Amino acid sequence: MKSKFSIAVVLLFAVLTGCIGGTEVKPLLEMKDQPFVLGGVSDLQQVAQLTGEASPNKTDKYVVYGTDLGSMINVKKKTYFVFGDTFGEKNPSLTGAGGSFWRSNVMAYTTDKNPADGIAFDGMITDDFGLAKELLPSKKADFDEMTKIPTHGVYANGALYLYFMSVNHWGAPGEWDANYAGVGKSTDEGQNWTLLDGLTWPGDSNFIQVSPYKVQNRQGESEIYFWSIPSGRFGGVKLMKVNEKKIEQMDAYVYFAGTDKAGMPIWDNNMSKAELIVDDDVGELSVVWNTYLERWLMTYSKEGAVVIREGLTPWGPWGEPMEVVKAADYPGLYAPYMNERYVEDDGKTIYFSLSLWEPYNVFWFKASLERKQS
Repeated sequence: MKSKFSIAVVLLFAVLTGCIGGTEVKPLLEMKDQPFVLGGVSDLQQVAQLTGEASPNKTDKYVVYGTDLGSMINVKKKTYFVFGDTFGEKNPSLTGAGGSFWRSNVMAYTTDKNPADGIAFDGMITDDFGLAKELLPSKKADFDEMTKIPTHGVYANGALYLYFMSVNHWGAPGEWDANYAGVGKSTDEGQNWTLLDGLTWPGDSNFIQVSPYKVQNRQGESEIYFWSIPSGRFGGVKLMKVNEKKIEQMDAYVYFAGTDKAGMPIWDNNMSKAELIVDDDVGELSVVWNTYLERWLMTYSKEGAVVIREGLTPWGPWGEPMEVVKAADYPGLYAPYMNERYVEDDGKTIYFSLSLWEPYNVFWFKASLERKQS
């Protein structure tokens, strides 16, 4: 499959140990017009429930009865799970989100290395009473700031950075308005957070929900790529990056603005120059490097299902979407988040978190990647 991004020689950043933040990386690899190799996905299984009273983690002891999302940040031997709108109690007649003791965002952590039977949390970030605490407070005022939803995070320069969207109003299913996207920072392992006031993206931009991944450039410097979508679930993907050392400098972020005649990426400081790298109805995306395929993988919500795409470089070309989880099998699913730490068979089997609107909790799934027959 050819595209306008196909080039004679393209650069690919290959990651050895799969860990967002602090990962070891291989030197850059050169690839010559490599084909897509992902032939399909099989053996989908729901492994375990991660949150809620019915989960092995029994998160109700932290007054987390219902929650969603579950993006992951790897920090050395620990992995943080970040959740969205969280409720302490729920009326049994209520479907989806809602209930008492509402917090816009909470966080669990684990040192569990074995994803095969689910993920056992070591604990949650709690307040003085032992209850899961809100990391980034919100006004909880409709048509002002309804909530602050964490979209993903990254470990950089010895600190945790949590990217979030300030939601103005929840609209029709899959639609919502954002005030802006911003970043919170913690230097004490997630216990306390400060907002980085100078680091925000406009609410009508394509950089409201992100999936970050750290790589090493040809100069040996660490860079963080952010695959990004607008608010809602109906926009395409654009790409930005920043040098890890300059992660708090807004003017250090550059945006993929196409390729030059040699097929090399063009980076521009002006976000209005950013080009789509995936044109689709994309919701809650996740991007990782996969060692089994030696390709980038992108998962996201689409029309009530989970799909996966294969990429040759961070900016593409990207293959056609393949269905991983059917909407009919798991109604109300969204937010399929991968973590390159949680794989088996050198990446052939991938694990991912997935939210289900009813019972409004996060579950753990697995699936197998199938290579095309040569």
